[in-house]
Amino acid sequence: MLSEHYELIESLMTNFAIAILFLLIGLAIQDVLKKGNVPPIGRFAVWLVLFLGMVGFLAKGIIQFFIERSLG
Repeated sequence: MLSEHYELIESLMTNFAIAILFLLIGLAIQDVLKKGNVPPIGRFAVWLVLFLGMVGFLAKGIIQFFIERSLG
């Protein structure tokens, strides 16, 4: 049973690990921004870049899902 779903489990765990990594990066950035007295425009720029990176990762996963589904 496990060997039949090994690839799916591996893919899910990889995506989960990357999501946790994004969370940890976000927490580290929040801490640095608070301690560095960064102006609001700088904070906005940093969070925008982090958000766009996360959206790109999610879009890649969704596109990959639909392509793999259509190929078989």
